[in-house]
Amino acid sequence: MSEPNTLQEAILYFANPENCVAYLVARRWPNGVICPTCGRKDAAVVPSRRLWQCKTRHAKSQFSIKVGTIFEDSPIGLDKWLLTMWMLANCKNGVSSYEISRATGISQKSTWFMLQRIRLALQGETGGKLGGEVEIDETFIGGKSRNMHKSVRERRISGTGGKDKTPVLGILQRGGDIRATVVRNRRKKTLDTIVRSHVEPGSAVYTDVLPSYNDLGNEYNHQMVNHAVEYVRENVHTNGLENFWSLLKRTIGGTYVSVEPFHLFRYVDEQAFRYNNREDMSDSDRFDLAIRQIVGKRLTWAEVTGKVGEKQGTSN
Repeated sequence: MSEPNTLQEAILYFANPENCVAYLVARRWPNGVICPTCGRKDAAVVPSRRLWQCKTRHAKSQFSIKVGTIFEDSPIGLDKWLLTMWMLANCKNGVSSYEISRATGISQKSTWFMLQRIRLALQGETGGKLGGEVEIDETFIGGKSRNMHKSVRERRISGTGGKDKTPVLGILQRGGDIRATVVRNRRKKTLDTIVRSHVEPGSAVYTDVLPSYNDLGNEYNHQMVNHAVEYVRENVHTNGLENFWSLLKRTIGGTYVSVEPFHLFRYVDEQAFRYNNREDMSDSDRFDLAIRQIVGKRLTWAEVTGKVGEKQGTSN
């Protein structure tokens, strides 16, 4: 059976464990299996257990395709992992842990953890600085007060605007990629540092009239649009980022309903992955790219729940 191009084909293809392993091996070790511990290239296969045995004596000399990836130490089968990954990489508005739980029979708690680990893989690597025409804008992510019960609203909303929400900064190269980052605040020092680390000097930069952007003209061709008066002035606008914010908020509000600030950056990374790979890529291409990013990324339950270091005898 040939490799899948659609979700239906993926379900059938990855239902066979041999296909799962073969697909992953072809992406991870295209020139032959390599021991994740010592790097030796002549490991012997143990077909009955879908493992390999390194010929050098050392700890963890037997290893599976999961070792050193986001799948490591997971008892959940690769068929369910790969199906979930296919859906998260390709569903425009994401996919919830409850939906995956119903489709696979895995508990919602486990599928939530799976999705967080997959989001780590979707992060990818930031390659070089953005240039040309670049839009910069920020938004606030948080619950809408009109949707909250009165008691919840009184507890969580203590001001107006974005006071009790989490700010996210977006930097979009027109015709290229987006970089989106959860930030502590919208002060000049915070935003200025991030912009200069991601945008090539001399680029044309378009923002709104937030005072935090006032010094960008020292290094960039900086033009601003006042949204209280207009949204577009010839080529000066941030409409590309507005489109991304719309997709992000539709995903969080419509699919995930509620996202804790502690985890927000993972959901931003997920949406950025789909946005940056939305054109000239089929579902199978996008999935293939995601698979190639699973190695060297490990996320434990303690890390994802913020309980790292909470062992007896540890101290702050």
